[in-house]
Amino acid sequence: MTQRLHFVFGGELVSTDSNEFRDPASIHMVGVFPDYASAYSAWKAEAQRTVDSAQTRYFIAHLHRLREENREASPTGELGA
Repeated sequence: MTQRLHFVFGGELVSTDSNEFRDPASIHMVGVFPDYASAYSAWKAEAQRTVDSAQTRYFIAHLHRLREENREASPTGELGA
């Protein structure tokens, strides 16, 4: 079975209708998780912890999708590293 890593992170956004972080240096990196279910659990816990801060948002990044992009053929026909 292919490993499907997920990364949970978040922080304060510039505005509630944006995905731009107010201070990228202070992004809270929750962690990397081996599957979506555990990433979702961590995301939900952080989202609930910060529910009173309307501009704070947490996200789940699908790291396995980024790794798969590297496997696509390059313009020269070679596989990515």
